Amino acid sequence: MEETRRSVPFECRSCWHVWQEDYTVRHEEDDHGNAGEVWLRGGLPAPPPSSGAVCPQCGCQQSTTFPDGYLSHHPELTAQAEPGAPDATPLLSPVRGPLY
Repeated sequence: MEETRRSVPFECRSCWHVWQEDYTVRHEEDDHGNAGEVWLRGGLPAPPPSSGAVCPQCGCQQSTTFPDGYLSHHPELTAQAEPGAPDATPLLSPVRGPLY
């Protein structure tokens, strides 16, 4: 039995969110010599990735997959690790308050 790890990138066609899911693929042979694959996600059997994956951001089932390694060549599609620090400057309204 041979195991390989695959990271499959997805993009939601509704909200354009891009995410990646990690799978382990087991290559096995049955008693008759027929080859097969078992896809695992988090150690549990899972269906192979398809274009019908559910978007974790909006819940839409209209998604598409990219080729293996696509996100490593396009880092601008992945979210930043940490958002920038908020601006500490207080907001001032340009409208004057009532004079009474």
